[in-house]
Amino acid sequence: MRGDVTRGTIKGARCLHIGMDLGRIATRRPATTAGAEREAAVLVPVIERDDGPAILFTKRAAHLGEHPGQMSFPGGGREPSDDDATATALREADEEIGLHPEETRVVGRLDDIETVTDYAITPIVARVPDRTYDPDRREVAEVAVLPLTALLDPANYELERREHPEHGELDVHFFRVEGYTVWGATGRILAQFLELACGWERPTTPDRVVDPDAEP
Repeated sequence: MRGDVTRGTIKGARCLHIGMDLGRIATRRPATTAGAEREAAVLVPVIERDDGPAILFTKRAAHLGEHPGQMSFPGGGREPSDDDATATALREADEEIGLHPEETRVVGRLDDIETVTDYAITPIVARVPDRTYDPDRREVAEVAVLPLTALLDPANYELERREHPEHGELDVHFFRVEGYTVWGATGRILAQFLELACGWERPTTPDRVVDPDAEP
């Protein structure tokens, strides 16, 4: 096992013992992206369960034009009527899975991320109820609630490095849990959440280096 992964294992084990600390997210000042052509926001929904915290994801409908079938967080593009990124994330979560704004307890923000499709995405972290959600099948094929313990397990994680022709060297995170694969922009957001909430350390040495157009 690589030394970098060993450090991640130690940090992950510590997080499993002490639980997550969302206060680190609530009190930090996130990095923001100004002047992006397309703005979007997503909700990172945290669910508390008797056997430990879990994170809610959506699986995008297979017929969608962008990222069909991929795992994502509830969210989408900012509308003129949205006061801010939080309003965007809450509105989209309501539309996509029936999570009502009054049910959420917003904790804070993660850093904005820019995607290769020219979006600037603002992730909003919030506590949400542990209940059955009603996905809009036009956008969401499935709602998946994945345990934090499994997301932190190094056996479920891979780091891939790609050389993008426009954006340079990119690290791609893969979290493979319960038959689902979280990667891409969602994987980047999840990685920062785990770093801040659990002290997880991402490895510096990739499991593989691939061409920019390689299949995940």
